Amino acid sequence: MYEDIVSDILVKEGIEYIISLPCDRTKILCEILEKQFHYITISREEDGIGILSGLSLTGKRGILQMQSSGLGNSLNALMTLPFLYSLPLPVLASWRGYYQEKIAAQIPFNEKIPDLLSLYGIPCTIIREPAEFNLISSVIRDAWKKNRPHVALISPAVWEGEEENRSCQEFPVRERLVTLSYRGVFKKPVMQRGDAISVLASMMTDELVVSNIGVPSKELYHVRDDPSHFYMLGSYTQASPLGLGIACGTNRKVVVLDGDGSLLGTAVLPVIGAESPENLVIVCLDNGVYGSTGNQCSPAYKTVDLELLAKASGISQTFKVHTSDELSLAYPQALVKGPSFIHVVIIPGNRNVSNIPLTPYEIKKRFVTEINPDF
Repeated sequence: MYEDIVSDILVKEGIEYIISLPCDRTKILCEILEKQFHYITISREEDGIGILSGLSLTGKRGILQMQSSGLGNSLNALMTLPFLYSLPLPVLASWRGYYQEKIAAQIPFNEKIPDLLSLYGIPCTIIREPAEFNLISSVIRDAWKKNRPHVALISPAVWEGEEENRSCQEFPVRERLVTLSYRGVFKKPVMQRGDAISVLASMMTDELVVSNIGVPSKELYHVRDDPSHFYMLGSYTQASPLGLGIACGTNRKVVVLDGDGSLLGTAVLPVIGAESPENLVIVCLDNGVYGSTGNQCSPAYKTVDLELLAKASGISQTFKVHTSDELSLAYPQALVKGPSFIHVVIIPGNRNVSNIPLTPYEIKKRFVTEINPDF
């Protein structure tokens, strides 16, 4: 079966992780991959860019499997994470809008994908028939050799007749009891984000740290710079997905400094709950505003309780803190066994700090060397 051929190729190329948002044109392939690899199902394609980038930073080999329309959703993440930081990121995409497409909405974007990827300098290899499956190996090897994204576009024509010949889908038992007793109390905040980061930085030892884009990364850099810090310079919403990928690829403690706006824009919290990495701590620095863009209020200011959102996503160990003393107590507890979520309620406001004087490559190289000194 053709799907088995693809799976065997991925095994041969040392792939360990499949990050997937399925397509109905590849449902049998997804069933096979789910049984043979560490399979992480996502709800937004750009979250897959973050997770796989994190795995790549730790030297773990994975592949992002999705339909080609997801490239539109994740183009900025592609350009500001693996492209900007020179990270290997192979993508296996079923090419919609190209061959006998019956859904009109799939055509306008997808038919132009090769031209679009060419415009942005992202290599694209088209696979139109089963005899070309060997090109998948070339895509993976190129991504790792040249440290860049590389997309394999697979025509639906290659799977014709497969669905009739094979169906192996089974579902696990879904019955469960969900109990949640929760009382979220928001007190008057007394810290700004920079104050909270200073408290956290004073307690950090050998944790790997991912800091959110914009001012948060600059505040961390000027309080405590360290090779174990990965400063994000772009990729809105991708701090926690990146942290999840890193946590999956290493046994070291991983701490993500994220924000309320960023976390509300991603769908990664349920993925973290499902994966349950014991070495991951998400610190949500919630000032209720978009702090790097002018302090416009986010839905978290008066409406959303992000600690409750984390609990509903399956993260059982959560904390809500308002003061430096509360944060100092919560952080060591969160590190013991995760995944943990610390909801830090803070006052809007930014410290007056300059830009980080490191290139994306310098940030990546010293971070990777911190994880693997033989890099």
